[in-house]
Amino acid sequence: MEKPSKTVIIRKRYDRLAIFYDFMEAPLERHRFAQWRSRLTDRIAGHRALEIGVGTGKNLVYYPRDVKITAIDVSYRMLKRARKRASLLGSTVCLQEMDVQRLAFPNNSFDTVFATFVFCSVPDPVAGLKELKRVCKPNGKLLLLEHMRPGNVLLGLLFDMMNPMVVRMMGANINRRTMDNIKRSGWQILKEEHLSGDIVRWIEAKPTSS
Repeated sequence: MEKPSKTVIIRKRYDRLAIFYDFMEAPLERHRFAQWRSRLTDRIAGHRALEIGVGTGKNLVYYPRDVKITAIDVSYRMLKRARKRASLLGSTVCLQEMDVQRLAFPNNSFDTVFATFVFCSVPDPVAGLKELKRVCKPNGKLLLLEHMRPGNVLLGLLFDMMNPMVVRMMGANINRRTMDNIKRSGWQILKEEHLSGDIVRWIEAKPTSS
């Protein structure tokens, strides 16, 4: 029997977690995450924007009203919950099931591309970030709220040791070197803000010229 791809494994994992996801993250969402997400309202700009990994739709409430937003996720069941949330909010977001590693959009489609706590789960984060660069306009921007491997040597080793268990339970890698991945993907960092030590960071970037 053919071994399922990493993307299929991630999809099934998040399909399974979808019903519990908001409950599991509720304490962090209430005390930290919601405050950090809220900055999206002022920073998403242009006529069209794309959210990667919309999940259950936690960012929908922060979408600016004057931007046409498309939001994708690889998990059908996460999207199902996002659609319910969008309906309750009266949101006009276009929700689609799609893999960031293989986006079905033409080049230079969006003014802003953004994601929150997503690239810890993408099987090939560099491929996904390159796809975002492809669909982002040359004068557009990338917004990321991400957790990643800490720079402290001992803490970094601890995250490496814990990562296999966390991946199996939650589908998220806690030891990704996300800043390196962003630069390798053809983005120029404009802003890097440490929100919780150097583990959680807010990043703004622009496409580099090819």
